[in-house]
Amino acid sequence: MKFQDLLAYKKSIDLAMKIFEISKKFPKEEVYSLTDQVRRSSRSVTANLAEAYRKRPYPKYFKSKLTDSDAENAETQVWIEFAYRCNYINETLYQELLNKSEEVGKLINYMILNPYKFGVKSPH
Repeated sequence: MKFQDLLAYKKSIDLAMKIFEISKKFPKEEVYSLTDQVRRSSRSVTANLAEAYRKRPYPKYFKSKLTDSDAENAETQVWIEFAYRCNYINETLYQELLNKSEEVGKLINYMILNPYKFGVKSPH
């Protein structure tokens, strides 16, 4: 299996691309702040998942990269909330993005709690 086959990867990259498209409509004064931050954190979720998958031979590193991914996902939720509170996105879109991010978070946490289902070698 490739990291691109992971459900968490597929859903996180889809979310990052949706955020990218939406953020194109943010005001120009947000280019180097909110737009950049939300794009960077949402992409980092996906990148850290790929890195974690490559670290499967090393259980501690696998979990460490997954917790990094989870933290970036939480950061993405913060930036999505700022976009909503600044009236750059409506409540419906805010809830949709938040729900998708929460789903990604659940998938990441499943991987953290069940590393051996993802090819991590059992210490026993």
